[in-house]
Amino acid sequence: MAKASVIVVGAGLAGLTCARLLHQAKVKVQVLEAGDGVGGRVRTDLVDGFLLDRGFQVFLTAYPEPQRWLDYKALDFQRFFPGALVWRAGRLHKVADPFRRPLQAAAHAFNPVGSFADKLHVLDLRQQALAGSVEDVFLRRQCPSRVYLRDVGFSDEMVEAFFRPFFGGIFLEKELRTSSRVLEFVFRMFATGATAVPARGMGAISEQLASKLPFGVVKLNTPVEEVWGHRVRLATGAREEADAVVVATDAPAAEELLVGMPPRRMNAVTCLYFAAPEPPVRGPYLVLNGEGRGPVNNLSVMSEVAPTYAPEGQALVSVSVVEAAGDAETLEARVREQLTEWFGGGVAQWRHLRTYAIPNALPAQPPESFEEPHRKVRLSPGLYVCGDYRENGSIEGAMVSGRRAAEALLRDRGLD
Repeated sequence: MAKASVIVVGAGLAGLTCARLLHQAKVKVQVLEAGDGVGGRVRTDLVDGFLLDRGFQVFLTAYPEPQRWLDYKALDFQRFFPGALVWRAGRLHKVADPFRRPLQAAAHAFNPVGSFADKLHVLDLRQQALAGSVEDVFLRRQCPSRVYLRDVGFSDEMVEAFFRPFFGGIFLEKELRTSSRVLEFVFRMFATGATAVPARGMGAISEQLASKLPFGVVKLNTPVEEVWGHRVRLATGAREEADAVVVATDAPAAEELLVGMPPRRMNAVTCLYFAAPEPPVRGPYLVLNGEGRGPVNNLSVMSEVAPTYAPEGQALVSVSVVEAAGDAETLEARVREQLTEWFGGGVAQWRHLRTYAIPNALPAQPPESFEEPHRKVRLSPGLYVCGDYRENGSIEGAMVSGRRAAEALLRDRGLD
């Protein structure tokens, strides 16, 4: 049996962060990844010259944890407009961040996306989200996000027209059952930093993390089928033993590998990519469906945000559907029909590039999932676990969890 000090199962953001810290502490580490690349859910494919993130994703530069591990300058972040365009009453309406775009926010204060009073309540939401520390946010009293927004004072119209598609696209559930702690955390990140994507796609984040590990530490196409104690059995039947094992997979895979791991409900999303001869929207905007009908929750012309996402002279349109995929051809037809209403007959000329149906895109995060603000990372002597579902469903949560698992392991071995 091969010997290593620590085996990390999974090369997603949690596993890579864990491995990075262990390597810095001069611990010998081996990362075993079932897939053909690093990043888990944070990967980017090159298709016909287009960069396709595996599901629409953004990076919030205010996240505290990634600032410890990532070279932001090298990632060359391309920023979204601070606000959104909302399709409502037959046209697009701009909603701007009043702190970053005060003139635009004032100019659109009386558009049909909520009342003037609703727009003032955004300031109340901002004040509440920014109070205290980030750690404080996850210790506050909580309730479902929909209830929280109502208690802040937002009208049902504002919730349905803006917050439901906006936060629904982040939480990947439209009923806004997600804990208000997550809403406050996310809103705080939006309010204090930029919303962006790396110039070379979201997968560049994972690749940069992995690039700081020595050659050979990460073994791809190496699925693990069983974990017991500090031993693993590979799909090939080979067994490997180490002083410790860290299971850094997503929640469903962890449930299969670890006896007694409680099941975690996951939210699904389907992302469709189209190549268009002309962008249907000019500018780096998130476009929200403020009418609540049809399959489209949100879309973005990614080549308007980051020109590197598409070949010169073409536009890349990303469309998110917050539901399980079903029949791909039927879904594509429904999406085209809805977007033809928005943008006209030119949608028929868009070339479908790829559809990503992601059933386990994000852990569900109702209030009861935060009864423990930080779930334990040590399961038994020599066995640890990490992943975004152990903290909160975000890049921040994944990386924090990976660090916490590594820190616990180092403490246990007297290496901290």
